[in-house]
Amino acid sequence: MAPIPSSSRFIEYALLGFLNERPMHGYDIYRELHRPDGIGVVWRITRSQLYALLVKLEEQGYVTVSLEPQENRPTRRIFHLTRAGSAAFASWVAAPVERPRDIRLEFLIKMYFARREGGEAVFQLVRAQRMRCLEWLTDYAARAEACRTTCPFEWLVWQFRIGQVEAQLKWLESCIPRPDDERAAGTA
Repeated sequence: MAPIPSSSRFIEYALLGFLNERPMHGYDIYRELHRPDGIGVVWRITRSQLYALLVKLEEQGYVTVSLEPQENRPTRRIFHLTRAGSAAFASWVAAPVERPRDIRLEFLIKMYFARREGGEAVFQLVRAQRMRCLEWLTDYAARAEACRTTCPFEWLVWQFRIGQVEAQLKWLESCIPRPDDERAAGTA
């Protein structure tokens, strides 16, 4: 299988995530994407974009299609996740994002699906992301220290980035499921 391109990967992985739960036709996926308590608060897609991505995922071997005849209506295309699609989704959803700016979209989408899987999936995802954030902090602190006296503006930039990662770490703490938090267990 060809890897999902990085520029749109989280969008395509999100589609795989819905199909990971059950086969669906395109409009079902579209409705899931736009539920008030769903990922529509993070990111939006048009129907034409959705169908184009589903065709692309089919061409790449991540989904297959079955046809469902309907009386007095056009035949429905039902999308099914393949083993390759399931493996790709599972690997993606469990991995931390690689850049701090990706927390804003991609990590939030991962969190959405981890919450649907349950508290343990959320805990593991948050733990992995916290470890990655701590790596960023160590790197940024070293870079800031290296330019402290020689390039004051660069030092300010690194201080800004350090502040962003510290805020992300604080926010990640609030994402860790507590035993009494039913929402983290996917029951809300």
